[in-house]
Amino acid sequence: MTPPSLGKTAAADTLTGGPRRRRLRGLSGRRRGQTSRGARGGAPLPLLLPALLGLAFLVLPLVALLIRAPWRSMPDLLTSTEVWQALQLSLVCATAATAVSLVIGVPLAWLLARVEFPGRGLVRALVTLPLVLPPVVGGVALLMALGRNGVIGKWLDAWFGITLPFTTAGVVVAEAFVAMPFLVISVEGTLRAADPRYEEAATTLGASRFTAFRRVTLPLIAPGIAAGAVLAWARALGEFGATITFAGNFPGRTQTMPLAVYLALQSEPEAAIALSLVLLAVSIAVLAGLRDRWMTAS
Repeated sequence: MTPPSLGKTAAADTLTGGPRRRRLRGLSGRRRGQTSRGARGGAPLPLLLPALLGLAFLVLPLVALLIRAPWRSMPDLLTSTEVWQALQLSLVCATAATAVSLVIGVPLAWLLARVEFPGRGLVRALVTLPLVLPPVVGGVALLMALGRNGVIGKWLDAWFGITLPFTTAGVVVAEAFVAMPFLVISVEGTLRAADPRYEEAATTLGASRFTAFRRVTLPLIAPGIAAGAVLAWARALGEFGATITFAGNFPGRTQTMPLAVYLALQSEPEAAIALSLVLLAVSIAVLAGLRDRWMTAS
């Protein structure tokens, strides 16, 4: 007499095609897994060689910078008055430019992500234009707009006595101009990923749109704001073209780290290498801070 469990197994085998089909399915599943792992782990030689060449092209200059660095004289170079002034000015101006970008960039990102209006695509293109615009062109554009004879600058000078070119404030303006698009793009992407129903629920409960934004939306998009602020700060710290065009290169007033590197390279290459290493360390720190976004595999 056949036990009930065996009878159920036999019936199931009859309906599904028997144990042979189950074994075939198991074999095919293992083969698919092996094929997937093989496709992911292997690389054809025609692709591997250019990939290694591209990696060497990007890494070798940085390695050469480390090799040629004057490690013994590094403390003296980094503690000199000129270098310290440039470093201090760079940190202050990059932080101020990031603060400006946060104040006006986060509302702009919210407008692009949450409000439908005619020409929104054009506005987004104009916001991202400084990303692809040559920095020197950006500096010239700032001069035409905010210079003493500029479209807006002449009124600032006549009415308020404010002159931005070739001043420390001009450095902040130039850095904010090239850095703010990084913040806007990051925050807009985070806003689009966030569920707008939380804001709608807050408004239905009596909160104003600004209160819903401040109490509900900002906590939700805080990681995106932080990432965008770090990117904007790093971009502002490394800005060169717009700064030297709009603010000049005056030690202690407008000479930031990139400008000091350029100037030192002409007369004191070791100091230029030391300053470059400082900027390289800052870049590595930024990547380490954003490792969850850029340095993890999906």
